[in-house]
Amino acid sequence: MKVGFIGLGAMGRHMARHLQEAGHDMTVHDIRREAATPFLEAGADWADTPKGVALASEVILTSLPGPVDVEGVVLGPDGIADGITSGQVYLDLSTNSPVVTRRLHREMADRGVEMLDVPVSGGTVGAEAGTLSMLVGGDEELFNRMLPLLEQFGDKPFYCGPSGAGQVCKLVNNYISLSIQPLLAEAFTIGVKAGVDPVTIFEAVSRSTGNTPSMQRRYPTGLFKGNFAPGFTVNLGRKDLGLAIDLAKDFDVPVQYGPLSWKEYDETSKRDRGLLDTGAVALIQEERAGVEIRADIDAK
Repeated sequence: MKVGFIGLGAMGRHMARHLQEAGHDMTVHDIRREAATPFLEAGADWADTPKGVALASEVILTSLPGPVDVEGVVLGPDGIADGITSGQVYLDLSTNSPVVTRRLHREMADRGVEMLDVPVSGGTVGAEAGTLSMLVGGDEELFNRMLPLLEQFGDKPFYCGPSGAGQVCKLVNNYISLSIQPLLAEAFTIGVKAGVDPVTIFEAVSRSTGNTPSMQRRYPTGLFKGNFAPGFTVNLGRKDLGLAIDLAKDFDVPVQYGPLSWKEYDETSKRDRGLLDTGAVALIQEERAGVEIRADIDAK
């Protein structure tokens, strides 16, 4: 299959690599040409513009930071829409606004092009391993047709409903997973300052109703060791929470907890920690409380 891929950043480069290794004829584009070097060396073609990718491909995929970037790549000068034609398929892997996604879906449909929103979850670790979760919106028949392709770079594609449903489910997921991290930091600083070591708290909570995947994933190898190497950055977390809050406003849903969490991500970013993993939001609470949540869990 002739596959075009636009956006070879932290996530996109891994997904594109899996597709290239699966044997597809690849055409790639990124705002930084050097990001495409490994793909070109492995036989991919380069396109100077998103339009060029569309002209060369049967299926076009984008992995971009947010709504503005996606709209620009699709509808901007020399964008995908300038080169795509009836019978082609467009898959957006970005975490995007459902409102923008539905507008793009209509734009594509007017051109006879089928589209799915396919926001992915699992961070750079999941992208590299090919174990990404995918929450898919669009026509179910198209989803089933594209399933073999999706399974080449992720192992958990899940159909959520019509256009935009994948984005809605992704934003709900991130609203929960991102908002819980400042809460975890508060809870642990309470326990540590009250005299219990972090590993004991971790093991107690792990056996109780407060256990969460976020704690299990980020504390033993992350916060406890002061390791904030990015899997999913603070800046991206701030962006995704902001999109979820905007979605609530779009549908007149009152919210309290998400905006509080967003402030923690925003403040963390303002303190030059925006490129660290989202677990770094705990640093603000540590500074407020005057304690550090550090431990050697292997030695416990």
